[in-house]
Amino acid sequence: MGTPDDEPRWPVEKLNALRLGQRLAVEVPAGGPGRRAFVTIHPVTTPADDLARREGWKRTDRAREYLLTHRDYDAEVLDGFDYDLGAVVVQRAAATGEEELTAILQAWNLRPDRFLYPWQTDDPT
Repeated sequence: MGTPDDEPRWPVEKLNALRLGQRLAVEVPAGGPGRRAFVTIHPVTTPADDLARREGWKRTDRAREYLLTHRDYDAEVLDGFDYDLGAVVVQRAAATGEEELTAILQAWNLRPDRFLYPWQTDDPT
């Protein structure tokens, strides 16, 4: 049985980003040669988030819902406008709250500390 130190942990800044509604992504092994794959976490926004944005601030939510998507892309078109040509959705999941999000990542063999901000990856979405 693992110890609490063995459990995957979110870096504080990434957990705060998720709570504020910021998308995160990580590159994962692709399905074959000439392919690239990414898993994205999209925080679900609510009318309260939209109101906060219109007022010029971001709302934090510890119980936010998240949509996770694992996509596999044709590497040759990844940088272009039609990046989704030949793309395949490998798996999707929805999570309510941080605990469920972390459980899904564990089931997918992904560590929270590997996730990056979208601009730090080549994820096209």
